[in-house]
Formats: sequence, structure tokens, C-alpha cells
Amino acid sequence: MAEKEVILTLEGLKKLEEELELFKTVRRREVVGRIRQAMDFGDVSENSEYDDAKNDQGFIEGRIITLVKMLRNVRVIDKVERTDIVALGGKVRLKDMDFGDEEEYFIVGSAEADPDTNKISNESPVGKAALGQAKGAVVEVNVPEGILHYQILNIM
Repeated sequence: MAEKEVILTLEGLKKLEEELELFKTVRRREVVGRIRQAMDFGDVSENSEYDDAKNDQGFIEGRIITLVKMLRNVRVIDKVERTDIVALGGKVRLKDMDFGDEEEYFIVGSAEADPDTNKISNESPVGKAALGQAKGAVVEVNVPEGILHYQILNIM
């Protein structure tokens, strides 16, 4: 089965590479030290420190595997070629037609999405609806509560 393509900006790629390096070096060494220390207490069968450290080790190794797979399938979006339509890697300013609120979003791949910093995924309802649309277009976004309407005010 083919692995899913991971779409990242250069900034997102750098963050994933830094996270992988942190997990492979610092975090891995820390957990090995915790396991060794817990084993020094003797019987590990009822040792909660040992159990916690082993669980953390499993998480760390799993995250390393995930990051390696993601980085193996990366497609970097360097810069947006066009600003006449909403594109992956670009910014868009939207107006909520029902409430009048305006928001600016950066459309990124799902691995890099972070709603707290207005980075939305191209696979999210808003990202999916806006992609390929031109300035002035009104898009419908299907959400569990119903349908939202946004107008594309600007594409950057």
C-alpha cells in the first residue's frame, strides 16, 4: 500500500526534521536513563517508574517511525506561483457571510495544520472549499452544524 504524500512548507519540513532529531537523540537517551534507574530499584514487576518509562519509550519509538515515514514521503511547497486562485501554500482572507467576521488563513498540508496560528489544512472543510477559488467567490463549507458561507476577499 502506498504511503500518503505529506505536504509541507519549508518551515514545516524544518520543524519535522528538528522534532525527529530531538526524539532520536535527547528524548531516546532520557528514557533509557529512566529505565536504567528504575531497574536499579530491583524487581520491575511492580515498579511504576519502570512501567512509565517503558510506555514513554514505546511512544518515542513510535513517533520516530512516524516521522521517518512522513519525511520519506514529503512534497515541499516552496512558493505559490499564482495569486489569482487559492492554492496550497498561499494565504487567503475570508469573510464569514453570516456573521461578518474576517479571518486570514495560510493553507498548508494536514501534517502542518495548526488552527491556533491560522494554518489550516487543505483537507479541512474550509481549506477544501477555498482551494482553486478566485477572489470574490463565495464558497459553501459543510460542517456538522450546517452550511457556512465565506467570501474570498483577498489571495496572497
